[in-house]
Amino acid sequence: MKNIFKNIGPATLIAAAFIGPGTVTLCSIAGVNFGYNLLWAMLLSMVATIVLQEMAARLGVVTQKGLSEVLREEIKNPFFKIVSAILIISAIVIGNAAYEAGNISGGVLGLSTIVPENNFIIGSYTINYLNLLIGAVAFILLYIGNYKVLERSLIVLVILMSVSFVLTAVITKPNIVSIFKGIFIPKFPENSLLTIIGLVGTTVVPYNLFLHAALVKEKWHNKSDLPLVRKDTIIAVIVGGLVSMAIIISASASNLTSINSAVDLAKGLEPLYGQAAKYFLAIGLFAAGITSAITAPLAAAYVVKGIFGWNDGLKSKKFKAVWMFILFLGVLFSSLKIKPIEIIKFAQITNGILLPIISGFLLWIMNKKIVLGKYSNNITQNIFGFIILVLTIFLGVKSIWKVFETF
Repeated sequence: MKNIFKNIGPATLIAAAFIGPGTVTLCSIAGVNFGYNLLWAMLLSMVATIVLQEMAARLGVVTQKGLSEVLREEIKNPFFKIVSAILIISAIVIGNAAYEAGNISGGVLGLSTIVPENNFIIGSYTINYLNLLIGAVAFILLYIGNYKVLERSLIVLVILMSVSFVLTAVITKPNIVSIFKGIFIPKFPENSLLTIIGLVGTTVVPYNLFLHAALVKEKWHNKSDLPLVRKDTIIAVIVGGLVSMAIIISASASNLTSINSAVDLAKGLEPLYGQAAKYFLAIGLFAAGITSAITAPLAAAYVVKGIFGWNDGLKSKKFKAVWMFILFLGVLFSSLKIKPIEIIKFAQITNGILLPIISGFLLWIMNKKIVLGKYSNNITQNIFGFIILVLTIFLGVKSIWKVFETF
């Protein structure tokens, strides 16, 4: 058991990051509206995530630098260097602040099913203290500034989350044959296109590429460790994907006609499976919120650190200032009760713009022999990478178009 945990690496944080409240809610909607028919989209998302995260992790181990650091060094033209820095920093910082607000709100949704009375009044203001509680937990774990503490904390939360959702899926007694058909036989039910795009978009998270490349060098320092890095990535992403599939399966059995959040799913399962399902989902949603609430500020700090070439580590004042700013904005936006749909719109725009750009940057870097030598992409990796790049461009255009359609 000790050896198993010894070989668990930063890919756990990647899985923790993409299984956020947005993923939980979207998977719930997919299950309620389309049953098992969109499970194949999660399989596609898992493959895309493994391909891109393996590239980012390989870059981190071989160069012992983060993705933003390598981009800063390899983009030689002063104009493009400035433009790319501004684009990446603004999109990551602003986008992560929006995601952070959603992450904290999602954690609150989970706790609210257990602690319904969670407001206190100061003057004319009503404040939900659960926002502050989740923000405080994230702050403490980030302030400790120890990679191993962060990793182990998230491993525990991811295991807790995984068990919660998998057990919830099991108690729904799903049809195994139908599940396998849903996974391996692609179907496009009416009005399912945007949900399919959403499932891919919530799994292939742009900031995870920066986070993975930055964190992997904290654990592994030699090129001979690449097999362990690849194994770590594959296992973590598969586990994360299976948890997402479990959420879809749970939602499929809820007999609801519509769903607006994962809390609705918990309410829908309660009369069928008793209080147990409600608490499984509540704990799972809380874990999803807190893990993503930790990784989003951390990723933003690593991006800024790499772009500006800071040499200080996790405990430096500048590094802490960045993640504190992101965490503060997340707590502020979630506490001010800004409409969730507005936060989601903003996050969709930033994700739609950033994902294809970062995928393109990553593919470009992974083909530079001067950076990676013999560890640069081979033909097969480039084929998969190019297909995913086209997919992310399509995803970006559709997600942005979807947002503008709502105005």
